[in-house]
Amino acid sequence: MALGLAALAVGIGFGGNMILTGLKEFRSFDRYVTVKGLSTRDVVADQAVWVLNFTVTGAQLTDAQAAIEQNEKDVRAYLVSQGLKEDQIMLQNFTVSDNQAKTYGETGQAGPRYVLTEALLARSNDVEAVLWASQNIAELVKKNVTLGTPNGGWNPAPQYTFTKINDIKPEMIAEATKNARISAVQFANDSGQAVGQIRSANQGVLQIEPRDPGVSESETPYKSVRVVSTVEYYLGE
Repeated sequence: MALGLAALAVGIGFGGNMILTGLKEFRSFDRYVTVKGLSTRDVVADQAVWVLNFTVTGAQLTDAQAAIEQNEKDVRAYLVSQGLKEDQIMLQNFTVSDNQAKTYGETGQAGPRYVLTEALLARSNDVEAVLWASQNIAELVKKNVTLGTPNGGWNPAPQYTFTKINDIKPEMIAEATKNARISAVQFANDSGQAVGQIRSANQGVLQIEPRDPGVSESETPYKSVRVVSTVEYYLGE
């Protein structure tokens, strides 16, 4: 009987130690900290697309057509003079409107009869050439080129794209994760604890923003790429 009680006491004691150890491990894994790490890079776009619209009007279709053909030659020559190549310039759109044509019984409008509008698209990896051309576009006015579309439409700014985002993505995510751990270690040191294993991690999404405020991201070649990683670390004694 005494031996049985002794064995029972040992079993209870051993079980109690196991429960205590389990509770300690549970409390240890219940403590964690959430930190964020940031990585940024300033980059320059490596592709530019620019659409140039120009318009001519005339009472005679043949005269208006001759005028817009000359405009096209002048625009192409201007773009080449700024550093673009001939094969980087293509016709995107061409429209002819007859203001005196009757539609659904309406009478013709006052003003020139024919309105011809053409759009040339320039696509180049020479971003500086496109940027320079857009900044000196007033030179085309000297050639009597009417820029824009009818009814007051204007020419959009060049659109700049950074296409090498995947080349810098691994390094930036690694840097953001490293910075997150630095923050976790700092927090743990301040609170007298130690950083343990990762509980969860969200690598975040790379975002492309304009480098300078007040500018549309797509309309500037100068951009800033940022990524924020969110990581949860367990804390130990």
